[in-house]
Amino acid sequence: MHLNLPKYSLKIKKNALGEFEIFDAFRKKYLYLTPEEWVRQNFLHFLVNEYDYPKSLIEIEKGLTLNQLQKRADALVYNTLGKPVVLLEFKAPHITLNQNVMEQISRYNLHFKVPFLIVSNGMQHHCFYVDFEQQTVTELNEIPHYNKIKTSTTSNVNK
Repeated sequence: MHLNLPKYSLKIKKNALGEFEIFDAFRKKYLYLTPEEWVRQNFLHFLVNEYDYPKSLIEIEKGLTLNQLQKRADALVYNTLGKPVVLLEFKAPHITLNQNVMEQISRYNLHFKVPFLIVSNGMQHHCFYVDFEQQTVTELNEIPHYNKIKTSTTSNVNK
């Protein structure tokens, strides 16, 4: 499926059951290829290749507890200090990035408290800066390059 992202050479194979799997270069294993996984893999390669996000500082499906329920954030990016700075939520291309998606990533961020939120369905991408001191959320025109956030904390991020 075509996405609004550069094309990357991703490894895809059929398993013994005839189902397609995609190689997750971050977890170093093949996963069932769903539309959401297709978006996640392409978008993470986009961050690594175009914005210099280190592959080693991206964690996939980071667990969290929210209202006594176990949830998983689609991806979390850490700075060079080992602190999470970007929370990512992916949806399949046919899913509209609406208020429900924004509420979901915002709820997850109550746990992680990161300054940057990114949502993407592969066709549309939105990046937000969360200013905890001012208690504001601002949509950014572009995704920050990793060099701008690699030593950031919630209080010293330059928008």
